[in-house]
Amino acid sequence: MKLTVKPLGIESGGKFIVVIDDYVANALGTHSLDRVDLELRGKHVLAIINVARGFQKGVIGIYEEVRKALEVHEGDEINVKLAERPKSLGYIREKVAGRKLDRSEIKTIVADVVERRLSDVEVAAFVTALEIYGICTDEAESLTRAMIETGKKLNFKKKPILDKHSIGGVPGDKTTMLVVPVIAAAGFTIPKTSSRSITSPAGTADRVEPLCPVELSINEIYDVVEKTNGCMVWGGTLDLAPADDLFIAVENPLSIDPLLLPSILSKKKAAGSQYIVIDIPTGRGAKIETQTEVYHLANDFIELGRRLGLHIECASTFGGQPIGYAVGPSLEAREALETIMGDGAEDLRNKAITLAGILFQMVGKNDGEQVAKEIFRSKKAEKKLREIIEAQGGDPEVMPNDIEIGDKVFDFHSEKEGRVLWITNNAVVQIAKEAGAPKDKGAGVLLKAKMGNQVKKGQVLFQIYTENNSKLESAISLSERLNPYAVGHKLEENMLIEKISARKLHERRYLLER
Repeated sequence: MKLTVKPLGIESGGKFIVVIDDYVANALGTHSLDRVDLELRGKHVLAIINVARGFQKGVIGIYEEVRKALEVHEGDEINVKLAERPKSLGYIREKVAGRKLDRSEIKTIVADVVERRLSDVEVAAFVTALEIYGICTDEAESLTRAMIETGKKLNFKKKPILDKHSIGGVPGDKTTMLVVPVIAAAGFTIPKTSSRSITSPAGTADRVEPLCPVELSINEIYDVVEKTNGCMVWGGTLDLAPADDLFIAVENPLSIDPLLLPSILSKKKAAGSQYIVIDIPTGRGAKIETQTEVYHLANDFIELGRRLGLHIECASTFGGQPIGYAVGPSLEAREALETIMGDGAEDLRNKAITLAGILFQMVGKNDGEQVAKEIFRSKKAEKKLREIIEAQGGDPEVMPNDIEIGDKVFDFHSEKEGRVLWITNNAVVQIAKEAGAPKDKGAGVLLKAKMGNQVKKGQVLFQIYTENNSKLESAISLSERLNPYAVGHKLEENMLIEKISARKLHERRYLLER
């Protein structure tokens, strides 16, 4: 059937979608969410259809992704026919029934996800089945390899390639901004590709962006690494393991993360990494709360890495409160710069030195932690960070106060005297996001006290920074409701953590970071 093209001027987030009238749908023998094969001048696109009553007969409405793929213009006629259902749907049904999938079946599913042959509903069914039944090591390996094969790969001349990755779950974790320059200053190659925020107030790319551009092409990345041994860039435009972003799009609203290992290691392998330290923040309010969970996860990382030819060590780090004091892109960029210059947050410095030390020992340096401390002490880390900033197009002379933060500020005071018994990570995250982070770079939360600190009645516990008054009011209201700090003289005074009623809806939230 030939239909006349009508561009809709709508983007679908990477999916191939078209709209047809119900009369046309009946003629084709198709329904909403079925697939049609579109052909124009020898080019083919497999698209998912939406059926709209009253849509103009003989016309097909196309989303921007279809228009660009077919290089089609308004008024062009394209051939439309019902497409066969992807073979991967049968494999997804098998997984929904609880069967273990083999490598070829998983490869077919991942290829169809990347080619946008599957709808969000179908991808969600697959991801949910993985969450329910779990992923064995064979399936994790197959998923990882398929995700690598369906994307691009980086190939750096300087070897070995080192990397550090956190599984996320703790706000304010700007450790990468210190680890990368420490490793690079020692002469090792550490090209760090990072995510923007998925569910947190700031991803690593968001934190680096106030200092320098992070959206670099592959050739620009090669150039930066050649000059400085390292980089800190956003991986979203590099097409490394593109299936991961498509899986995350359905994981996020479901608050599940069954593809954690394949997601992380596919991108590490595609980026050419050889020696990787995996940071697993652990504790109350973190994604991983017990050491037993840590041991299981670390074992899975190490075994999967071995199968992929990656050298992996894992570090269980304290994740019971935010790292440092700043939460939000510009606030965190300031704190990272202050810390690498010699001031800043002690816990942030210690964590960065520890993780860098593990990497040094993995490549044969004795007493790696001492090596990292010396690089900090000698200012070589700061010098290297400024070199990376300059190579990526930023100002190498930037100082912490040059980084603009929100000019609307609210101080949250302690209602009693005592010491800080705990800080609720998720509450800090929600407040920072309500203030506007990460979209508003200057928004976020700045802690003024950490666990164990003595505070007086009326003392400031944290500050909220925003870029407009309405968001400040919303963040203040949320702060009063969530109250992220517990202050008292001893834990026994605060046995009640939260009152849970039938009216209050609770859901498990993940901070997804890649």
